[in-house]
Amino acid sequence: MDSPSRTSMKSPKAATADDCVTLEQLPNVGPAMAADLRVLGIHTPQQLKGRDGLQLYHALCDATGQRHDPCVLDTLLAVVDFMHGAPPAPWWAYTKQRKAMVGQARD
Repeated sequence: MDSPSRTSMKSPKAATADDCVTLEQLPNVGPAMAADLRVLGIHTPQQLKGRDGLQLYHALCDATGQRHDPCVLDTLLAVVDFMHGAPPAPWWAYTKQRKAMVGQARD
């Protein structure tokens, strides 16, 4: 039987999309980001396959009625890319891509 400290540990981050079972195993995803994904109806990492990070960001802003920080978009780009086979990368590795896509500010 697992000890209490063993069962309360965070899920290890997945090294590949095939290894990823829970949202919290996605690189860059903690409880808050997992909750945001669930707001969008995404309950498993596999549901990110075929999705677009920018569209997910806009859907999240619409669903919550607020503009989210650009790092949320960076994270969404990172997790979608990861689920499409990219190696794990920190969310800030996607900042340059985001800025090229949408600029630094949204009207």
